[in-house]
Amino acid sequence: MADLHSASPDNLLRTVGIKVTRGRVRVIAALQAARQPMSHAEIGTQLGADAAVPLDRVTLYRILESLVAVGLALRAVDTRGVFRFSAAGTLHRHEGHVHFRCTDCGGVFCLKAAPPSPPKLPRGFRLAAVEFDVRGTCAVCSARPAA
Repeated sequence: MADLHSASPDNLLRTVGIKVTRGRVRVIAALQAARQPMSHAEIGTQLGADAAVPLDRVTLYRILESLVAVGLALRAVDTRGVFRFSAAGTLHRHEGHVHFRCTDCGGVFCLKAAPPSPPKLPRGFRLAAVEFDVRGTCAVCSARPAA
């Protein structure tokens, strides 16, 4: 398969065998350009800035679900229980370092810090993945006055 992060959205859709639509192309392009995983609402707001081709909430939801189903997008739940989406090709960029998750806004930020070594597992156990998150309040949320 083509490099999921640098390939054009049209080519990615053709590669996985699903119909190339303007909405899917726009969503993949937004996910590829994103610096961090985005919520459905954040993607909708970003795409809503292009008033020439509106994309309603239900259509966006269906597009995101179809992209996750074919492996072009990743879906993860943030600390507030909100689904956040990223381009599947960004996965390799998120290995080997720690993530900071803001408990206020739900933002996910890459930290320039290596995660700790995985624990020694009991006999017969097999490690499949290690995820290490640091949680707290990001700079923007920390700067807001307390309610």
